[in-house]
Amino acid sequence: MSTELTSETPLQARSTPIRSLMKSLTAYRVGRLTPGQLFAVLLAIALISLPTIWMVFASFKSRDEMYKLPLQIFPSSASTTNYQRALKQVPFPRLFLNSIATTLIATSVKVILGVCTAYALVFLKFPGRRLAFWFVVGSLMVPFEVVLIPNYVTVANLGWLNTWAAIIVPGLGVAFGTFLLYQSFRTLPTEIIEAARLDGVSRFGMLTRIVAPMSRPAIAAFALLTAVAKWNEYLWPRLVSTREIAATLPVGLTMLRDSEGVNEWGPIMAGAVLVAIPVFPLLLVAHRRLVEGLTGGVKG
Repeated sequence: MSTELTSETPLQARSTPIRSLMKSLTAYRVGRLTPGQLFAVLLAIALISLPTIWMVFASFKSRDEMYKLPLQIFPSSASTTNYQRALKQVPFPRLFLNSIATTLIATSVKVILGVCTAYALVFLKFPGRRLAFWFVVGSLMVPFEVVLIPNYVTVANLGWLNTWAAIIVPGLGVAFGTFLLYQSFRTLPTEIIEAARLDGVSRFGMLTRIVAPMSRPAIAAFALLTAVAKWNEYLWPRLVSTREIAATLPVGLTMLRDSEGVNEWGPIMAGAVLVAIPVFPLLLVAHRRLVEGLTGGVKG
């Protein structure tokens, strides 16, 4: 006997693609996948990871082996020649310093600005608070390309070209971080907030001793996303850093391609591996915080 779903059917009883996917993921976590489902998951992971795997192994191949048919993923004899050529053609130590400095400074400032802005919008009462929130949300719809030319003209007039300030300052907007942290702060237990207010905790103390510690997953997720985005940023640093004194690692890959030519993919693959090395350990270490932060986890 079949059961017909109506508008009065409980939501839990309805079958949707998203609900089916969540059930599959839950089954995977508890080890209940069938052999066919497990094979499909592993195949999807392999296909997604294939370009990265190819990049790593290609960085150890010679030029002749790179174009050898049929294509082989693993090199016949691993060599570090490509890495030596990449380090010789492009000053990667200086580019690493530039990338690390701009990423750390930009991430730190954006996290502070995001936390303070979200705290003000949630816990402080002032005229136009609702309008300010929607202004922040609306700014998410403005693509960076729209303000590219005005930002470049401003930076050039200030004399900031080929400096860290040119790379950092124009990207300090925290619309996404404010929205993410705003939603996290709104889920905090009101009993704790009210108890802190009755105890006479100052606004700054409320932020540093209660709100921020309880929202560590969301803050960590925002910091991680900001750091990865800043580390991989290419277009804006390419425009404002024409010399290696301020260029970042993604810009260095363009310098490497220009010096090696479009047919020498071995050194370019080696340079891409050098650029990606710091990001992978960061994601592996902080992936749990990222998931907790994006799904509304709150630490008491």
